Order: sequence, then C-alpha cells, then structure tokens
Amino acid sequence: MKQPGTIYEAIGGFDTIDRLVTAFYRRVGNHPKLIPIFPEDLTETARKQRLFLTMFFGGPKWYVEDRGHPMMRRRHLPFEITPERRDAWLECMDQALDETKIEEPYRTAIFEKLTMTAHHMMNTPDQ
Repeated sequence: MKQPGTIYEAIGGFDTIDRLVTAFYRRVGNHPKLIPIFPEDLTETARKQRLFLTMFFGGPKWYVEDRGHPMMRRRHLPFEITPERRDAWLECMDQALDETKIEEPYRTAIFEKLTMTAHHMMNTPDQ
C-alpha cells in the first residue's frame, strides 16, 4: 500500500479540511475570548483558513494563488493576540480535531504545527 505523501493526503484532502474548519469556526464564533477579534460573519475568514490549511498541510497552494504569500504574523498584527486568546484558539482547534475524528499520528502532527503557529502569532501580553 502506498504511503500518503502529505498530511493533507493522509487525512482525506479538502473534504476533511472543510469539516475541520467548519467545526473550528462554529466554536470560535461562540467563544467569549475570541469574539472580539473576529468578524461577526466568519464566512470569508473560514474560506481563507480552508485555503491556508490546505497549503500548510501539503495540499494545493490555493492560498498563495488567492492571497499571495501568507505573511501570517504580519496579517495578524492588527489583532490583539494574547496568550489567553492563543489558548482559546487552540482549545477550539483541539475540539474541532476531535469532532472531525482525524486519526493519529496526523491529529497530533496537525495540533503541534498549529500550536507552533499560534505561539508565533501572539503579539500582545495578557492584561
């Protein structure tokens, strides 16, 4: 049996990314610590997240085609991302990964990569 070449392929491609992002933003849109830094309508935010995660986990580079170079830290600078908000974001993602039923070792690999990214996005100390 051929081993999958990327996390993206291993988890089932765009369908799984789509389910993960949908589960994630359902939580973000209701999280009191995250609501202040996200738009009320999460449609466009979720669309960009789908494109980014597809590329981030080894799938097609749709994000770059649509938005250019990710420059993720720079794109997030206008938002106050505190350690508390980082943790809330990761909590929502952890629950979304559970709901999506992504299997090991991919679930852990995904969460570890996103944890490193979330740490990198922090730009404001807790108040």
